Amino acid sequence: MKITGVELRRIAMPLVAPFRTSFGTETSRDILLVRVVTPDAEGWGECVAMSGPLYSSEYVDGAAEVIRRFLLPRLPRTLDAQDVGRALEPIKGHRMAKAAVETAVLDAQLRAAGQSFGRFLGAARTRVPCGVSVGIMDSVPQLLDAVAGFIDEGYVRIKLKIEPGWDVEPVRAVRERFGDDLLLQVDANAAYSLTDARHLARLDPFDLLLIEQPLANDDLVQHAKLATQLRTPVCLDESIESAEHAAAAIALGSCSIINIKPGRIGGYLEARRIHDLCRANGVAVWCGGMLETGLGRAANVALAALPGFTLPGDTSGSRRYYATDVTEPFELADGHLEVPAGPGLGVEPIPAVLDEVTTATEWITL
Repeated sequence: MKITGVELRRIAMPLVAPFRTSFGTETSRDILLVRVVTPDAEGWGECVAMSGPLYSSEYVDGAAEVIRRFLLPRLPRTLDAQDVGRALEPIKGHRMAKAAVETAVLDAQLRAAGQSFGRFLGAARTRVPCGVSVGIMDSVPQLLDAVAGFIDEGYVRIKLKIEPGWDVEPVRAVRERFGDDLLLQVDANAAYSLTDARHLARLDPFDLLLIEQPLANDDLVQHAKLATQLRTPVCLDESIESAEHAAAAIALGSCSIINIKPGRIGGYLEARRIHDLCRANGVAVWCGGMLETGLGRAANVALAALPGFTLPGDTSGSRRYYATDVTEPFELADGHLEVPAGPGLGVEPIPAVLDEVTTATEWITL
């Protein structure tokens, strides 16, 4: 089948509550969706780039421009996601943009073949356990109320965002309030330096699952040094942009756990390669999130069902972030989400909702 055209669609999605991390606060999401069209099927990809280059160097306006000017002219006209990565490889970086294009092609390909994302990727489960990410709050009592609400909803793991000045005491309060049985981890989003090692070691007594990305994203060596000074396992997120990065981190001892975010690493095919590498080396993985809509969430849930994903991911239900999702909402049941079983992503945008949140569309004939 030949790709006839691609639609770039921008949508505005307000969050149900502000989400604060060490690099900023989000109140809404400006999201770029990519729709690949063929005579017999269409597919969707969601670009996870933020409005500004804060989490990474990519941002949504830049992603749209890169897709329009550089990626689509190189896109193979045949519907084969395996060819997309090879065709786009000469373009340096821009992994979030590449992931959106590759995912849209893969979705169309699998819909045409009647195969689900989960089956294609190698899912070993029909549902996955879900954790939730809790942003930095204005006070510890506010944090405790938020965590209590998420536990009541059934989330099986809590992740706390931390930064200098908001780390030991919030973690202590959550552990003391909810007990040792709560699966608890923290995420620094690169907010610390190696000189903070002794301070970060104060988190060791709280029996955390992991500390995620404590140091700069481009410093595997210092993460390896930090790992020897902490009992808490070190997990890498922003540092891992490819299977090659993952291999280097494992060889250096920079981490014992990796957070796999498909958008950050260029797509779900690379995500599967990192999963296979980590599984072969005894490194645990879990699926991170970027506040995706139901389109991105569907693919993440399918990925999280692979056998090497042994830790609950940030595959939260739709209502965690959005009052109304662009697809039928993902609903938590007994702390789990069902893996979509239909062709491709297994979910469809709801036309009326999609139109309501759309701010711009652009059709590009190939």
